[in-house]
Amino acid sequence: MEEIYDVIIVGSGPAGLTAGLYTSRANLKTLIIGGEKWGGQLMLTTLVENYPGFPEGIQGPELMQRMRDQTERHGAKFLQADITGIDFSKKPFVANVGQNVYLGKAIILSTGAKTKWLELPAEQRLIGRGVSSCAPCDAPFFKGKKVVVVGGGDSAMEEALVLAKFTPEVTIVHRKNSFRASQIMQDRVKNNPAIKIIFNTEVTDVLGTDKVTGIKIKNSQTNQEQEMAIDGLFVAIGHIPVTELFASDIHVDEKGYVVSRRHEPQNLLDKTDIPITQRYHSMTSIEGVFSAGDIHDYHYRQAVTAAGYGCEAALDVERWLTEEK
Repeated sequence: MEEIYDVIIVGSGPAGLTAGLYTSRANLKTLIIGGEKWGGQLMLTTLVENYPGFPEGIQGPELMQRMRDQTERHGAKFLQADITGIDFSKKPFVANVGQNVYLGKAIILSTGAKTKWLELPAEQRLIGRGVSSCAPCDAPFFKGKKVVVVGGGDSAMEEALVLAKFTPEVTIVHRKNSFRASQIMQDRVKNNPAIKIIFNTEVTDVLGTDKVTGIKIKNSQTNQEQEMAIDGLFVAIGHIPVTELFASDIHVDEKGYVVSRRHEPQNLLDKTDIPITQRYHSMTSIEGVFSAGDIHDYHYRQAVTAAGYGCEAALDVERWLTEEK
Protein backbone atom coordinates (compact mmCIF):
# COMPACT_ATOMS: atom_id res chain seq x y z
CA MET A 1 0.00 0.00 0.00
CA GLU A 2 1.35 3.41 -0.99
CA GLU A 3 1.55 6.04 1.72
CA ILE A 4 -1.23 8.63 1.49
CA TYR A 5 -0.37 12.25 2.27
CA ASP A 6 -2.87 14.88 3.26
CA VAL A 7 -1.20 17.26 0.84
CA ILE A 8 1.48 17.02 -1.82
CA ILE A 9 3.23 20.29 -2.65
CA VAL A 10 4.91 20.51 -6.04
CA GLY A 11 7.68 23.11 -6.03
CA SER A 12 10.05 24.44 -3.38
CA GLY A 13 10.40 28.19 -3.80
CA PRO A 14 9.06 30.62 -1.16
CA ALA A 15 5.46 29.67 -2.05
CA GLY A 16 5.90 25.93 -1.76
CA LEU A 17 8.04 26.00 1.37
CA THR A 18 5.73 28.45 3.14
CA ALA A 19 2.76 26.27 2.23
CA GLY A 20 4.62 23.26 3.62
CA LEU A 21 5.39 25.11 6.84
CA TYR A 22 1.72 25.92 7.39
CA THR A 23 0.34 22.50 6.44
CA SER A 24 2.87 20.60 8.54
CA ARG A 25 2.23 22.85 11.56
CA ALA A 26 -1.48 22.15 11.06
CA ASN A 27 -0.63 18.47 11.57
CA LEU A 28 -1.32 17.61 7.94
CA LYS A 29 0.88 14.89 6.52
CA THR A 30 2.90 16.85 3.96
CA LEU A 31 5.16 15.84 1.08
CA ILE A 32 7.11 18.48 -0.84
CA ILE A 33 8.34 17.38 -4.25
CA GLY A 34 10.99 20.06 -4.51
CA GLY A 35 12.81 19.23 -7.73
CA GLU A 36 16.44 18.38 -8.40
CA LYS A 37 17.16 22.11 -8.66
CA TRP A 38 15.14 23.11 -5.64
CA GLY A 39 14.57 26.53 -4.10
CA GLY A 40 13.26 28.55 -7.03
CA GLN A 41 14.71 31.73 -8.49
CA LEU A 42 16.23 32.90 -5.20
CA MET A 43 18.85 30.18 -5.57
CA LEU A 44 20.22 32.26 -8.47
CA THR A 45 20.47 35.51 -6.51
CA THR A 46 23.13 36.85 -4.19
CA LEU A 47 22.17 39.40 -1.52
CA VAL A 48 18.44 39.71 -0.75
CA GLU A 49 17.70 42.94 1.11
CA ASN A 50 13.91 43.19 0.80
CA TYR A 51 12.77 40.04 2.60
CA PRO A 52 11.36 40.97 6.03
CA GLY A 53 13.30 39.93 9.10
CA PHE A 54 16.84 40.30 7.75
CA PRO A 55 17.97 43.90 8.36
CA GLU A 56 21.47 43.20 7.05
CA GLY A 57 20.18 41.23 4.07
CA ILE A 58 20.69 37.54 3.40
CA GLN A 59 22.07 35.49 0.53
CA GLY A 60 19.30 33.99 -1.61
CA PRO A 61 20.43 30.34 -1.26
CA GLU A 62 20.82 30.76 2.52
CA LEU A 63 17.29 32.15 2.81
CA MET A 64 15.89 29.17 0.90
CA GLN A 65 17.90 26.70 3.00
CA ARG A 66 16.50 28.28 6.16
CA MET A 67 12.97 28.01 4.78
CA ARG A 68 13.55 24.35 3.91
CA ASP A 69 15.04 23.58 7.34
CA GLN A 70 12.11 25.25 9.08
CA THR A 71 9.57 23.33 7.02
CA GLU A 72 11.29 19.99 7.58
CA ARG A 73 11.66 20.68 11.30
CA HIS A 74 7.88 20.85 11.55
CA GLY A 75 7.46 17.46 9.92
CA ALA A 76 7.20 17.97 6.17
CA LYS A 77 8.96 15.36 4.05
CA PHE A 78 11.16 16.91 1.36
CA LEU A 79 11.86 14.99 -1.83
CA GLN A 80 14.66 16.53 -3.89
CA ALA A 81 13.57 15.07 -7.21
CA ASP A 82 11.63 16.15 -10.28
CA ILE A 83 7.97 15.29 -10.62
CA THR A 84 7.24 13.46 -13.86
CA GLY A 85 3.44 13.44 -13.87
CA ILE A 86 0.22 13.91 -11.91
CA ASP A 87 -3.00 11.95 -12.38
CA PHE A 88 -5.79 14.31 -11.38
CA SER A 89 -8.53 11.85 -12.38
CA LYS A 90 -8.05 9.65 -9.31
CA LYS A 91 -8.76 10.27 -5.65
CA PRO A 92 -6.42 10.47 -3.89
CA PHE A 93 -4.37 12.20 -6.56
CA VAL A 94 -1.39 10.30 -7.94
CA ALA A 95 2.00 12.01 -8.26
CA ASN A 96 4.74 10.23 -10.16
CA VAL A 97 8.43 10.79 -9.53
CA GLY A 98 10.24 8.50 -11.91
CA GLN A 99 9.12 4.98 -11.04
CA ASN A 100 7.83 6.02 -7.61
CA VAL A 101 4.20 6.84 -6.86
CA TYR A 102 2.92 9.18 -4.14
CA LEU A 103 -0.72 9.68 -3.19
CA GLY A 104 -2.20 12.92 -1.92
CA LYS A 105 -5.68 13.98 -0.82
CA ALA A 106 -4.87 17.54 -1.93
CA ILE A 107 -2.28 19.09 -4.23
CA ILE A 108 -0.65 22.52 -4.08
CA LEU A 109 1.02 23.54 -7.33
CA SER A 110 3.85 26.00 -6.72
CA THR A 111 6.26 25.36 -9.57
CA GLY A 112 6.72 29.08 -10.22
CA ALA A 113 7.81 30.80 -13.39
CA LYS A 114 11.14 31.08 -15.11
CA THR A 115 12.69 34.15 -16.68
CA LYS A 116 13.09 34.32 -20.44
CA TRP A 117 16.78 34.99 -20.85
CA LEU A 118 18.69 36.24 -23.89
CA GLU A 119 20.62 32.95 -24.20
CA LEU A 120 23.97 34.73 -24.42
CA PRO A 121 27.32 33.02 -23.64
CA ALA A 122 28.13 34.86 -20.38
CA GLU A 123 24.58 35.66 -19.29
CA GLN A 124 23.92 32.75 -16.93
CA ARG A 125 27.38 33.03 -15.36
CA LEU A 126 26.79 36.69 -14.49
CA ILE A 127 23.29 36.36 -13.01
CA GLY A 128 23.50 38.01 -9.61
CA ARG A 129 26.74 39.72 -10.66
CA GLY A 130 25.19 42.50 -12.68
CA VAL A 131 22.68 40.50 -14.72
CA SER A 132 19.18 40.60 -13.23
CA SER A 133 15.54 40.15 -14.15
CA CYS A 134 14.06 42.09 -11.23
CA ALA A 135 14.55 45.82 -10.78
CA PRO A 136 12.42 46.03 -7.60
CA CYS A 137 14.77 43.41 -6.12
CA ASP A 138 18.13 44.75 -7.29
CA ALA A 139 17.82 48.42 -8.25
CA PRO A 140 19.29 49.71 -4.94
CA PHE A 141 22.58 47.98 -5.81
CA PHE A 142 22.94 50.22 -8.87
CA LYS A 143 22.65 53.69 -7.36
CA GLY A 144 24.35 56.17 -9.65
CA LYS A 145 25.52 53.44 -12.02
CA LYS A 146 24.86 52.83 -15.69
CA VAL A 147 22.28 50.17 -16.51
CA VAL A 148 20.53 48.74 -19.56
CA VAL A 149 17.05 47.22 -19.75
CA VAL A 150 16.29 44.81 -22.60
CA GLY A 151 12.67 44.52 -23.73
CA GLY A 152 9.75 46.38 -25.20
CA GLY A 153 6.70 45.45 -23.15
CA ASP A 154 5.14 46.82 -19.99
CA SER A 155 7.57 44.81 -17.86
CA ALA A 156 10.55 46.50 -19.49
CA MET A 157 8.96 49.93 -19.00
CA GLU A 158 8.33 49.17 -15.33
CA GLU A 159 11.90 47.95 -14.84
CA ALA A 160 13.29 51.12 -16.40
CA LEU A 161 11.06 53.39 -14.31
CA VAL A 162 12.10 51.65 -11.10
CA LEU A 163 15.77 51.90 -12.02
CA ALA A 164 15.40 55.59 -12.91
CA LYS A 165 14.66 56.29 -9.26
CA PHE A 166 18.18 55.16 -8.39
CA THR A 167 20.30 56.24 -11.33
CA PRO A 168 20.12 58.91 -14.05
CA GLU A 169 21.65 56.54 -16.62
CA VAL A 170 19.07 54.00 -17.77
CA THR A 171 18.97 52.82 -21.38
CA ILE A 172 16.27 50.63 -22.89
CA VAL A 173 17.51 48.48 -25.76
CA HIS A 174 14.78 47.03 -27.98
CA ARG A 175 15.22 44.89 -31.07
CA LYS A 176 12.25 46.43 -32.92
CA ASN A 177 11.48 49.98 -34.02
CA SER A 178 8.62 50.47 -31.56
CA PHE A 179 7.50 49.24 -28.15
CA ARG A 180 4.60 46.85 -27.62
CA ALA A 181 3.97 48.28 -24.15
CA SER A 182 0.76 50.12 -23.31
CA GLN A 183 0.74 53.76 -24.38
CA ILE A 184 0.59 55.09 -20.83
CA MET A 185 3.74 53.14 -19.91
CA GLN A 186 5.51 54.32 -23.06
CA ASP A 187 4.64 57.93 -22.25
CA ARG A 188 6.01 57.62 -18.73
CA VAL A 189 9.28 56.24 -20.05
CA LYS A 190 9.66 58.78 -22.85
CA ASN A 191 8.95 61.66 -20.47
CA ASN A 192 11.53 60.50 -17.93
CA PRO A 193 14.82 62.39 -18.47
CA ALA A 194 16.86 59.58 -16.90
CA ILE A 195 15.80 57.05 -19.54
CA LYS A 196 17.27 56.79 -23.04
CA ILE A 197 15.96 54.47 -25.76
CA ILE A 198 17.81 52.56 -28.47
CA PHE A 199 15.56 50.90 -31.07
CA ASN A 200 16.40 48.30 -33.73
CA THR A 201 19.22 46.94 -31.59
CA GLU A 202 20.00 43.59 -29.99
CA VAL A 203 22.34 42.68 -27.16
CA THR A 204 24.72 40.06 -28.55
CA ASP A 205 27.00 39.45 -25.57
CA VAL A 206 27.57 40.34 -21.92
CA LEU A 207 31.08 41.42 -20.96
CA GLY A 208 32.84 40.81 -17.67
CA THR A 209 34.56 38.04 -15.73
CA ASP A 210 33.37 38.35 -12.13
CA LYS A 211 30.82 41.11 -12.74
CA VAL A 212 29.19 42.92 -15.65
CA THR A 213 31.44 45.54 -17.21
CA GLY A 214 29.62 46.04 -20.49
CA ILE A 215 27.63 44.57 -23.35
CA LYS A 216 27.96 44.15 -27.09
CA ILE A 217 25.09 45.51 -29.16
CA LYS A 218 24.23 45.19 -32.83
CA ASN A 219 22.04 47.46 -34.92
CA SER A 220 19.66 45.26 -36.91
CA GLN A 221 19.42 47.75 -39.79
CA THR A 222 23.09 48.59 -40.31
CA ASN A 223 24.61 45.42 -38.77
CA GLN A 224 27.02 47.73 -36.97
CA GLU A 225 28.36 46.27 -33.69
CA GLN A 226 29.78 48.16 -30.75
CA GLU A 227 30.60 47.75 -27.09
CA MET A 228 28.78 49.67 -24.39
CA ALA A 229 30.23 50.08 -20.88
CA ILE A 230 27.57 49.42 -18.24
CA ASP A 231 27.32 48.12 -14.69
CA GLY A 232 24.03 46.25 -14.88
CA LEU A 233 21.87 44.42 -17.42
CA PHE A 234 18.17 43.90 -16.66
CA VAL A 235 16.45 41.35 -18.90
CA ALA A 236 12.72 42.03 -19.23
CA ILE A 237 11.55 40.01 -22.19
CA GLY A 238 9.02 37.98 -20.25
CA HIS A 239 8.49 35.02 -17.93
CA ILE A 240 7.32 31.49 -18.61
CA PRO A 241 5.10 29.80 -15.99
CA VAL A 242 6.25 26.26 -15.26
CA THR A 243 2.89 24.65 -16.03
CA GLU A 244 3.59 22.51 -19.08
CA LEU A 245 3.32 19.28 -17.09
CA PHE A 246 -0.33 19.85 -16.15
CA ALA A 247 -1.58 22.64 -18.45
CA SER A 248 -3.79 20.15 -20.31
CA ASP A 249 -5.61 19.26 -17.07
CA ILE A 250 -5.76 22.54 -15.14
CA HIS A 251 -7.38 25.71 -16.47
CA VAL A 252 -4.60 28.09 -17.52
CA ASP A 253 -4.76 31.42 -19.36
CA GLU A 254 -3.37 32.20 -22.80
CA LYS A 255 0.12 32.72 -21.34
CA GLY A 256 0.06 29.47 -19.39
CA TYR A 257 -0.56 30.92 -15.91
CA VAL A 258 -2.88 28.92 -13.65
CA VAL A 259 -6.32 30.45 -13.24
CA SER A 260 -7.73 30.41 -9.71
CA ARG A 261 -10.51 32.20 -7.80
CA ARG A 262 -8.30 34.74 -6.06
CA HIS A 263 -9.94 37.73 -7.69
CA GLU A 264 -13.52 36.75 -6.94
CA PRO A 265 -15.41 38.84 -4.34
CA GLN A 266 -14.49 37.93 -0.78
CA ASN A 267 -18.09 37.09 0.20
CA LEU A 268 -17.96 34.03 -2.04
CA LEU A 269 -15.92 32.30 0.64
CA ASP A 270 -18.94 32.08 2.93
CA LYS A 271 -21.49 30.90 0.40
CA THR A 272 -22.47 27.26 0.13
CA ASP A 273 -24.77 27.46 -2.89
CA ILE A 274 -21.98 27.95 -5.42
CA PRO A 275 -19.48 25.45 -6.87
CA ILE A 276 -16.85 24.43 -4.34
CA THR A 277 -14.00 25.54 -6.60
CA GLN A 278 -15.29 29.10 -6.23
CA ARG A 279 -15.29 29.06 -2.41
CA TYR A 280 -11.50 28.85 -2.08
CA HIS A 281 -9.45 31.62 -3.61
CA SER A 282 -6.44 29.42 -4.32
CA MET A 283 -8.33 26.42 -5.70
CA THR A 284 -7.84 25.72 -9.38
CA SER A 285 -10.40 24.35 -11.83
CA ILE A 286 -9.99 20.92 -10.22
CA GLU A 287 -11.44 20.43 -6.76
CA GLY A 288 -8.70 19.64 -4.27
CA VAL A 289 -5.93 21.17 -6.39
CA PHE A 290 -4.62 24.57 -5.32
CA SER A 291 -2.00 27.00 -6.65
CA ALA A 292 0.48 29.37 -5.03
CA GLY A 293 3.13 31.83 -6.17
CA ASP A 294 4.45 32.82 -9.57
CA ILE A 295 2.60 29.95 -11.22
CA HIS A 296 -0.44 32.26 -11.22
CA ASP A 297 1.00 35.65 -10.19
CA TYR A 298 2.35 37.62 -13.13
CA HIS A 299 1.90 41.03 -11.47
CA TYR A 300 4.21 41.07 -8.45
CA ARG A 301 6.62 38.11 -8.66
CA GLN A 302 8.28 38.84 -5.32
CA ALA A 303 9.52 36.32 -2.77
CA VAL A 304 7.38 37.83 -0.03
CA THR A 305 4.17 37.77 -2.11
CA ALA A 306 4.91 34.19 -3.18
CA ALA A 307 5.26 33.25 0.49
CA GLY A 308 1.94 34.95 1.21
CA TYR A 309 0.24 32.98 -1.55
CA GLY A 310 1.77 29.80 -0.10
CA CYS A 311 0.22 30.61 3.26
CA GLU A 312 -3.14 31.26 1.58
CA ALA A 313 -3.10 27.95 -0.28
CA ALA A 314 -2.15 26.03 2.87
CA LEU A 315 -5.01 27.57 4.85
CA ASP A 316 -7.42 26.76 2.00
CA VAL A 317 -6.21 23.16 1.94
CA GLU A 318 -6.62 22.83 5.70
CA ARG A 319 -10.18 24.16 5.55
CA TRP A 320 -11.10 22.09 2.50
CA LEU A 321 -9.81 18.85 4.03
CA THR A 322 -11.72 19.58 7.24
CA GLU A 323 -14.94 20.10 5.29
CA GLU A 324 -14.31 17.00 3.19
CA LYS A 325 -13.87 14.83 6.26
